[in-house]
Amino acid sequence: MGATMGKIKNILYAQSGGVTAVINASACGVIEMARKERKKIGKVLAGRNGIIGVLGEDLIDTSREKKSAIAALRHTPSGAFGSCRYKLRSLEENRSEYERLIEVFRAHNIGYFFYNGGGDSADTCLKVSKLSKSMGYPIQAIHIPKTVDNDLPITDNCPGFGSVAKYIAISTREASMDVASMAKTSTKVFILEVMGRHAGWIAAAGGMASSANGEFPIVILFPELAFDRARFMAAVGRKVRKYGYCSVVVSEGVRSADGKFLSDLGLRDAFGHAQLGGVAPALASMVKQDLNVKYHWAVADYLQRSARHIASKTDVDQAYAVGRAAVEMALQGKNAVMPTIERTSNHPYRWKVGEAKLSRVANREKMMPRGFITRDGFGITPRCREYLEPLIAGEDYPPYRDGLPVYARLQNFPVQKKLPKGFDVS
Repeated sequence: MGATMGKIKNILYAQSGGVTAVINASACGVIEMARKERKKIGKVLAGRNGIIGVLGEDLIDTSREKKSAIAALRHTPSGAFGSCRYKLRSLEENRSEYERLIEVFRAHNIGYFFYNGGGDSADTCLKVSKLSKSMGYPIQAIHIPKTVDNDLPITDNCPGFGSVAKYIAISTREASMDVASMAKTSTKVFILEVMGRHAGWIAAAGGMASSANGEFPIVILFPELAFDRARFMAAVGRKVRKYGYCSVVVSEGVRSADGKFLSDLGLRDAFGHAQLGGVAPALASMVKQDLNVKYHWAVADYLQRSARHIASKTDVDQAYAVGRAAVEMALQGKNAVMPTIERTSNHPYRWKVGEAKLSRVANREKMMPRGFITRDGFGITPRCREYLEPLIAGEDYPPYRDGLPVYARLQNFPVQKKLPKGFDVS
């Protein structure tokens, strides 16, 4: 099924789920590598707004973009082609979706499908990879890892995480310095809510704000551990008494002992997940009731995943590398796989690109190891620091003009539709 056999095929690339500061670096890696292999690969087409664009035959021709515009994707945040939260159902539940994909693949000479996203995207990619067997159309599906949550299995870390971790570590340090300067007469507890539904990797990054070179009183709440109000208040109270103030970093996915999210709004997203938000003000209210001190709270929200201006260089390099690797794997005839990051050394930090079967990735989550969390459940251990430190290392600043970063704005030229009818994804 390699590219050298038969007619040269096109790549169909799409972005999925919540975007990151470096997902476009992966797109850059795909497109630049494919352009170097023009004798083996045709065009790189992109689905506008992810798999929804593919189903709707709403495609983008990246071959019409200038070389400089594609190169600028490496330092541009968000999703250049648009993303979506849409999960393909099983073939038995909705065969029409798969038949439609085959129609689009065939109409546009697609031989390779690259889906850039997290765990649900890996599941979609795995389903697409099975099309060649179940529906008789040869397609190589390769999942390109992306998630700020860092919860994909097999890979040491996930592109997108290093930059959000850097942002949270920096923000926690800077906010702690702010609170320290005002604690005598004003705010004594600052609460920062970060992303992380089931895994506390991002919250753990807040612990990097405090180090031997500058210690700050920080309490972290991980979704892996049940929330205990009395223990939490005792920990915060001790910090306030000792230092005069305390910063709290809390994952949006923190749950009570009965398994209920503290921030569950009662809503569901397109994947069926609880729509979270509001744990910071909930904790702030508890702090006021139990400790009677002045507080402030903030929700990092989209700011943490879009902060390309202080992205981790390690993260940018790895995101670009897995994009290139996807093309290389396609040329090797591989299917239903995902390029991974393999850590080969901590001192000095070294890594390489590996490979994982999608059957071992789809619908699985990697949680924080208990050995990464301190015994009291409110901090990170030296092992965790050793893991996180190289992932937030290095700076890769975008170019600036008039005080602001200059980001790529692609033309996103549409591909002419070839199919007679559209497709309803509502």
